[in-house]
Amino acid sequence: MNHNDIETRVAQSASELDHAQFVRWFREVAPYVHDFRGNTFIIGFGGELIRDGALNALIHDLSLLSALGIKLVLVHGSRPQVNEQLRLKGYPTQFGRGIEPTSAEALECAKEAAGEIRLDIEAAFSQGLPNTPMSHAQIRIISGNFVTAMPVGIVDGVDYQHAGKVRKMDAAIMRSIIDEGSIVLLSPVGFSPTGEAFNLAMEDLATSAAVALRAEKLIFLTQGPIVCAEDGTVDSELAREDADKLLAGGTLSEDAHSFLSHASLAVKRGVARAHLVPYTLDGSILLETFTHDGVGTMVVENTLDDLRDATIDDVGAIVQLIEPLEKDGTLVPRGRATIEREVENFTVLEHDGVIYGCVALKPYLDEGMAEMACLIVHPEWQGAGEGEMLLRHTEARARAMGVKRLFVLTTRTSHWFMKRGFVQGGVADLPKERQAHYNRSRNSMVFIKRL
Repeated sequence: MNHNDIETRVAQSASELDHAQFVRWFREVAPYVHDFRGNTFIIGFGGELIRDGALNALIHDLSLLSALGIKLVLVHGSRPQVNEQLRLKGYPTQFGRGIEPTSAEALECAKEAAGEIRLDIEAAFSQGLPNTPMSHAQIRIISGNFVTAMPVGIVDGVDYQHAGKVRKMDAAIMRSIIDEGSIVLLSPVGFSPTGEAFNLAMEDLATSAAVALRAEKLIFLTQGPIVCAEDGTVDSELAREDADKLLAGGTLSEDAHSFLSHASLAVKRGVARAHLVPYTLDGSILLETFTHDGVGTMVVENTLDDLRDATIDDVGAIVQLIEPLEKDGTLVPRGRATIEREVENFTVLEHDGVIYGCVALKPYLDEGMAEMACLIVHPEWQGAGEGEMLLRHTEARARAMGVKRLFVLTTRTSHWFMKRGFVQGGVADLPKERQAHYNRSRNSMVFIKRL
């Protein structure tokens, strides 16, 4: 075989690999596409994103979300643009994060900046050049006086002048617009019934919109990761209670505190999920939406409130959960005595004193692996993400132990695990101790996920 033949073979192999990866990825995101079609997402981003040149990439990604049937409301900020206007006009005022007193001059700068950014966003959505992500896209952006504002007033003796906060939103009109496939655009300026204009905080506006529209997701695009674990990795999920503890700790930066406090407030007021996603990572909003672990931090209500370590008093309830699945062959019979011996491996889901779910984690630390078993949610409680909750909790628990690979043995639920990043393996991939106890008569399939 000559050199040219070798190069041709290598190119063909690379092309086939690229094709296989594309097909596999497309199939993996299909469940998310089905799940999110018809959902309402509120996307909030500051003027920093526009200043840093990330607007076009964001618009490309948002047009894809819209094409997939996701209803969008965009809320933009303008802080750096307003500050630049103030600087050019010789005013000493510079806005930081949050609500601050707004003079008449600063309000005019805010109105100018909001108008310019609105036009930039509309122009970006109007692109349609061939061979670009916006080709054939026909997306309508609609903005208007959907927000009724009220003055902040005088707080602790300080007159906030033209700074305002959201009084109410015309949710019905906004809902009719997004139901028709258009995108609502909200600028951080609101109007009172008397016709006065007020400067609003983007975070407050986005949170109010998410609550008023009962959105499935509120997504804040931030300059960088907001919440990190002790090892420096992004903390991918926070229960609202834990988020509030972080906020009370006083260790967060101004930006982190602002975004996380609004995310927590949104979830407390009924928004299902609030996300903090770094726009500095290309495609971050797609990665957060269509991958299991995402790339940012998700705040949810009571994710861990109902989760706790099992005790010996829980054995009876765990047995009741397991028995029906043992009888139909889904789970291997364990017996009460086995569960009593291994109860420290179990986590249970409890609500109002009723245990309705469980999962067990057995580590094999010498080989950097752990087995997840008995992941069960009572049928009457299924359908609201409890299985996902148990899985994420188990993955986090395994990572904390230093586990690199999590494995499961299953005979009937292979697709559920495959959709969540598990890859089929074999008995030989199991820890040596687990191989010795593998029940070959059941012929369970082995699935492994790298953590």
